[in-house]
Amino acid sequence: MSFKEALQQQVLIADGAMGTLLYSQYGVDSAFEGLNLTHGGDILKIHQAYIAAGADVIQTNTYAANRIKLNRYGLADKTKAINEAAVSLAHTAQIAAEHTVYVLGTIGGIAGVTDTEIEPLTAEEIDAGVQEQAEYLLNTQAIDGILLETYYDIDELKRALKIVRKLTDLPIVANVTMYEPGVLQDGTPLNTALQALVTLGADVVGANCRLGPYNMRRAFESVALPENAALAIYPNAGLPDVQDGKTVYDSPAEYFENYSDTFRQQGAHLIGGCCGTTPAHIKGLVAGLQSRQPVTTKKVAPQATVAAPTAADPQQHDFLQRVQHEKVALVELDPPKTFATTKFFRGAQELSQAGVGAITLSDGPLANPTISNVALAAQLKYQYGITPLVHLTTRDHNLIGLQSEIMGLHTLGISNILVITGDPAKVGDLPGATSVYDLHSVELMQMIKKFNDGISPTGRNLQEKTNFAVGGAFNPNVRNVERACKMITRKTDYGADFIITQPIFDVEKIHALRLALDEQEITTPIFVGVMPLLSFRNANFLHHEVPGIRLADDTLARMQQAEVDGNEREVGLQIAKETIDAICADFNGVHINTPLRHHEISLELLNYVQAKNTVTV
Repeated sequence: MSFKEALQQQVLIADGAMGTLLYSQYGVDSAFEGLNLTHGGDILKIHQAYIAAGADVIQTNTYAANRIKLNRYGLADKTKAINEAAVSLAHTAQIAAEHTVYVLGTIGGIAGVTDTEIEPLTAEEIDAGVQEQAEYLLNTQAIDGILLETYYDIDELKRALKIVRKLTDLPIVANVTMYEPGVLQDGTPLNTALQALVTLGADVVGANCRLGPYNMRRAFESVALPENAALAIYPNAGLPDVQDGKTVYDSPAEYFENYSDTFRQQGAHLIGGCCGTTPAHIKGLVAGLQSRQPVTTKKVAPQATVAAPTAADPQQHDFLQRVQHEKVALVELDPPKTFATTKFFRGAQELSQAGVGAITLSDGPLANPTISNVALAAQLKYQYGITPLVHLTTRDHNLIGLQSEIMGLHTLGISNILVITGDPAKVGDLPGATSVYDLHSVELMQMIKKFNDGISPTGRNLQEKTNFAVGGAFNPNVRNVERACKMITRKTDYGADFIITQPIFDVEKIHALRLALDEQEITTPIFVGVMPLLSFRNANFLHHEVPGIRLADDTLARMQQAEVDGNEREVGLQIAKETIDAICADFNGVHINTPLRHHEISLELLNYVQAKNTVTV
């Protein structure tokens, strides 16, 4: 009997976690899929243990056996061999089993898995990884189907399903993963997502990972029995705990047994386990089934009604409106490193009175601790009526902290954010500090835009929509500006509403940037950076020691001569005004970096920009 025929006639029990058992033996730093080549006997024993526990379906040890994930362990060139070995090991266990066992070739989700030094993967890169791995698995001709599992991104799963469906007529199991019971991370209801997967050709649709039995049952109560397909449920053993530095699952197998028939009654034809489950849990699933007969009817609970997110109070991002038709300057004021804030707020007031578009507040510049820019932004907004633009780095906050920070900004009514990666912690005053970098800057942009839809990164309805304008940083001080401009397109694709550049000290680079933007038809508002120089020593430091900043040879020479002449401040200001002239010839947006908190210099430059809006009749 084929796997597809068996699924139609009876409830099948699948195996449990492979990674959990290997983690307990080899630790977290191991490439578990690489063990197919080096410790095949251990993999075989795990397959055999699950079969002995009563599993009818086992999956190959290939969850992360794609070129992208294997590359992290230097095993990309062994992708084919690892997948082939995995199938061989599972097939060996299959033919030795005393009851009928089916083997599924497993392909895990890839999106979101990157090294911190590498930009997020493109859809094309992810799809190529799926295509290659699927071909290796299918070419063995020793599997009974394909299992696509642990896909948080429904679009990624849809693409993977289409790819595999074109390659084979074998049954395909397509499992999504949820953070919140009954809803995917993009807010799509589970039932809607599963029906879409059936339409695309999946033979079995379901969910695995993240949720334990209790919440997995809750999720499937609102899932209808699909036509021409079966349901699959693979819960975790429960929530993990950390003991002596190791992740462990304490949920007993008996608890799993209590849910086995519940899952059958929810319509599942395929029931297995995910993280934390062991052969004992699978034995419990077998024991808990009161019947192997699949249900044919089911009372579907209505989808939980959650109030639609209400729109945020209208807030105009005034500087973005103005920059469309006039010259607008933003001024960056670094938050103080001490509690002496009088000069900071006096400077902000003077800049506001002069017509600044917004005061931008850095987030630990050069990885040095300062007063919280969010705290200062709130004071600027509510005590002084000044528009703040807050920098938010991915360096200092993990995913939990970033989400809390974004929610806090919205609660404070602060709606302008510049998303940046942030300088590594080791370059700052506290070299013992650690950098987080859970996300790349573009991924943080994407997260913030989801808040604008009233949805959290886990898919939770937030009951209110935010109204953030999100900016991205750009460094034009590179050899090939045209090629670098592709990063602006990438950032706008992820949701950037405006771009702020690093300071430019070469007027030719400004015009080259304009030409490159026009060539690529980039119309996003650009605020080009200018930083007045205070001295030759200051210029030398910026040129040689600050990442992303390069001065033209002529600029360095002029500042060196100014040191001799004793008029460095005047020459530095003149160079900045010449730079502003070049910027305003091609752009409406200027971003002034205040040098060493000398706001009076920024004020003079702001007035210089404002004067360009004066129309002479």
